[in-house]
Amino acid sequence: MTTQNTLRLTVGQATVRFLAQQQVERDGVSAPFFGGAFGIFGHGNVAGIGQALLQYREEFPYYQGRNEQGLVHSAIGYAKARNRLGALAVTTSIGPGAANMITGAGTATSNRLPVLLLPSDYFATRRTGYVLQQIEDPTTPTDSTSDAFRAVSRFWDRVSRPEQLPEALLGAMRVLTSPADTGAVTVSLPQDVQAEAYDFPVELFRERTWYVPRARADLAALHRAAEAVRQAKRPMILAGGGVIYSDATAALEEFVDATGIPVGLTQAGKASLPWSHPLNAGAVGSSGSRYANQLAAQADLIIGIGTRYTDFTSASNTLFQNPDVRFLNLNVQEFDAYKEGGLALIGDARESLRELGALLGDWQVAEDHRRRANGLADEWRQEVDRIIAPEPDAPTLPQAVAIGLVNSFAKPNDVVINAAGSMPGDLHRLWKPGGPLSYGIEYGYSCMGYEVAAGVGAKLADRDREVFTFIGDGTWLMLSSELLTSIQEGLKQIVLLVDNKGYGSIEALSRTVGSQGFGCRFLYRDQATGQFSDRTLEVDFAQNAASYGATVYTATTADELKEALEAAVAGEETAVIYTVVDAQGRFGGSGAWWEVPVAEVAEIDSSNEARKTYDDHRAAQRLHV
Repeated sequence: MTTQNTLRLTVGQATVRFLAQQQVERDGVSAPFFGGAFGIFGHGNVAGIGQALLQYREEFPYYQGRNEQGLVHSAIGYAKARNRLGALAVTTSIGPGAANMITGAGTATSNRLPVLLLPSDYFATRRTGYVLQQIEDPTTPTDSTSDAFRAVSRFWDRVSRPEQLPEALLGAMRVLTSPADTGAVTVSLPQDVQAEAYDFPVELFRERTWYVPRARADLAALHRAAEAVRQAKRPMILAGGGVIYSDATAALEEFVDATGIPVGLTQAGKASLPWSHPLNAGAVGSSGSRYANQLAAQADLIIGIGTRYTDFTSASNTLFQNPDVRFLNLNVQEFDAYKEGGLALIGDARESLRELGALLGDWQVAEDHRRRANGLADEWRQEVDRIIAPEPDAPTLPQAVAIGLVNSFAKPNDVVINAAGSMPGDLHRLWKPGGPLSYGIEYGYSCMGYEVAAGVGAKLADRDREVFTFIGDGTWLMLSSELLTSIQEGLKQIVLLVDNKGYGSIEALSRTVGSQGFGCRFLYRDQATGQFSDRTLEVDFAQNAASYGATVYTATTADELKEALEAAVAGEETAVIYTVVDAQGRFGGSGAWWEVPVAEVAEIDSSNEARKTYDDHRAAQRLHV
């Protein structure tokens, strides 16, 4: 019975009402944590969470979607644009609707971005027996599709009774707002429990502020770190996403100015330092520049700040070739701080950089190291300008030129979004970010299908900026449906749909590993031979995009692309610019390796030749302990 201290609500209603009251605060700035919920309704949630979203639609916005994976990607784009200080919930029905979210959950957790997932589940009472869309496990009747989220979630719970909801929601918020533990959070809601009423304590629905802490590093560890820096002759900073998430970009610039230590940027940390900074050596690693990689190869101290040291950053452990190299890792997460056998400095990036700088006092790198780093950084900026410059009367449009043209239209607050194919590498090298939140590339999971959906979330988080979304034809065919959501909600984005006739990036990789580009192009099958032919499948991508209701432009030259961009930026509606790029019109690589295993024995000459090259590169690998 409802009393003065309780409210009788369904579990669905209590969930939505709770979410609407959550605030987040960092550095004295407070804001609502949730921007609403995306969802697709089915029999598992239409009368539970769905009814609650209808009932509280004035307090908690609901956004309709087209694909459950896409909805999670939209939520990730939102969280990234909010710098992890905001999130969206995503609700789905039981079974396939829930399973579609699993890839998105992996993307969120890999990128350390907060997303709340509310999949429906079987009947907790089991009165109906096995239900439509339920996976039947003959050995464990309590397992369901929702259990598959455990491996890709930072927090997982199943609410089998209404009494369990407060603990589940509070536990979810703890992880969502944690700088160290955040990622996908899954609270599975059996469909009958969603609609069940309970007398919840009024206290559960008070406005609640979650304070995002700035954990201070251990003082003794700071002194050890300062001593390691002082002893270094050729130190280099690897700036990762943690620099941006902790709002430490200004602190990093101050630290670099004071010490003279050059900086290489990971994908997630691309916008950590202004493009024009004299010690910004550019992108580092397998998708980086040979200039930054030269510094990394010779460095005797690598200072990793907010980086996970993925194989693209470390060039599969072949990048750091100085025999005396040591690692100093500043990270809010202990797990990442100890990677590469590094000296761990566990704490908030902004505060720890300031404290480390204070301990270093007036210490600076040797002048010859600073001078060389300045020279390499300047050479790289000149090289980028050369690469992206359009060539008069060029018969094809190189992808690098297309990137440069789009970049020229981006204002400092605008954002570029991409995730898969060859474009992340080109963007990592070539894009000139306007500010810390202007580079929205998802490369922790490099998940095909992320792009258009993430553009929806990024625009939802900040409607006052332009969103430029790069997407390849292969990825477009995989998941472009959230373009309709973009149009439905008036969330303008400018989509660059790049056609290279298939999975072009993997085709290039396939050839380097001896697999001859097999299965990577969109080709008809020859019915006589049973093999793929040389005849390309022709898809009218422009018409496909127009069918969603987008304004569509076609550009095959640099001049046409410039005209299309001028029109798209001036317009108020979602636009798709369809362009065919020269798949071979790229530039030299990073000079760094990325390990992709090659067949050890084969009856194909190209595979055997590729294996020789592979073995040569593997010989340069080092295990840093």
